[in-house]
Amino acid sequence: MSTSAMTPPSVPKPPAAAPASTTTSTDSSAIRSTRFRGEREADWKRLEKIVSACERSGVRSLSFDDAKDLAILYRQAMNSLSVARSISLDKSLLEYLEALCCRAYLAVYAPQERIGGLLGRTLVYSIPGAMRRSAVAMLLSFLALALGTATGYLLFLDDPTWYNTFMPGSLAGGRGIDSTREQLLSVIYSGDDTTLDQLGAFAAYLFSHNTRIAIFAFSLGVLVCLPSFALAAYQGLILGVFYALHVDKGVGWDLFGWLSIHGVTELTAIVVATAGGFRLGLAVLFPGQLRRRDALKKEGRDACLLAILAALMLICAGLLEGYGRQLVQDMNWRIAIGWGIGVLWLAWWTLSGRRPRRDT
Repeated sequence: MSTSAMTPPSVPKPPAAAPASTTTSTDSSAIRSTRFRGEREADWKRLEKIVSACERSGVRSLSFDDAKDLAILYRQAMNSLSVARSISLDKSLLEYLEALCCRAYLAVYAPQERIGGLLGRTLVYSIPGAMRRSAVAMLLSFLALALGTATGYLLFLDDPTWYNTFMPGSLAGGRGIDSTREQLLSVIYSGDDTTLDQLGAFAAYLFSHNTRIAIFAFSLGVLVCLPSFALAAYQGLILGVFYALHVDKGVGWDLFGWLSIHGVTELTAIVVATAGGFRLGLAVLFPGQLRRRDALKKEGRDACLLAILAALMLICAGLLEGYGRQLVQDMNWRIAIGWGIGVLWLAWWTLSGRRPRRDT
């Protein structure tokens, strides 16, 4: 009889027990984590309470003792995190310490500035500084508007039908080459409620139109300045033929006063927005030693500040256009208010923020 036939079937072996060393290591790690937490948890809770107070009310709301403890406990928490990583404590404890240390870092080292302080610094230093650094872009923008205005004015004097070519019907407000002198003056010096309502609607449309022009002039400036230049020039063409129409009817000075009360601010806002677009376009055309991406990033900060300024000016122009121009009927007062506000804008840009800022 063969030996293989007498061999009993194999019986599966029971699973091996976990090594005693592994179990001992796990228990030791848990004990070590518990002991580590117990020795330091009171300080962590204290730090967490102080950080929460900072996040709610700022560092200035802390008492002297809390501020002192914040600095001390932050360093102790960082040391605890370093030790916990080196001895491989449990993951939940590491995550808690990492989050606490990050929050404490922001409370200790992040700039502590309220919204009011940030707004004041922007208005006093950032925007005027950006304007002074944008002299070349402002000059190019103004030249585009002036060139378009002169071209539209001369084209109208040569052939008045150019008015219908450049002036959108929605902006004409019912005024055209067939309007009489009396009709034009009745719009400029209107005092009845019906005409005031019409002027209010027209002012609202004109404001939205100029706002769109400013947005497009800024956003398209990155395309090597050409679209922004064309938009500013087109706005000048509209202004040129519109002014030439009134000069042709003998009411040019009256229109000057009518436009001054809001136009000084509104047209300057378009120039500022166009200059912001030019800053982007010039960065693409002339990046200097920088890559174009880096040049755009560098110029983008000032460009954004100019866009903010243009938006602020358009809001002011909208208020002047919607209320001041209708309430003030005297031409001399219109001119004084419009150009007086223009002088205030200029003084802000040229004088504000020239002294070094003191951090208190």
